[in-house]
Amino acid sequence: MPVVTAKKKCCKDKPRCKKCPVTLERLRKAGYAERLSRREYDVDGKVPGKVRKAARSR
Repeated sequence: MPVVTAKKKCCKDKPRCKKCPVTLERLRKAGYAERLSRREYDVDGKVPGKVRKAARSR
């Protein structure tokens, strides 16, 4: 499981980037990531494409 460090602030891209704090928090709520500290998340290596796309949508 890779550890991903979230960016400090969302860059407002469309779709959101993979390191966006909003994206990582949505993955955590869906059960595919675990929060280690304030900005670090332990993300599952096999996140389904539909889940990742939904987390990155605006």
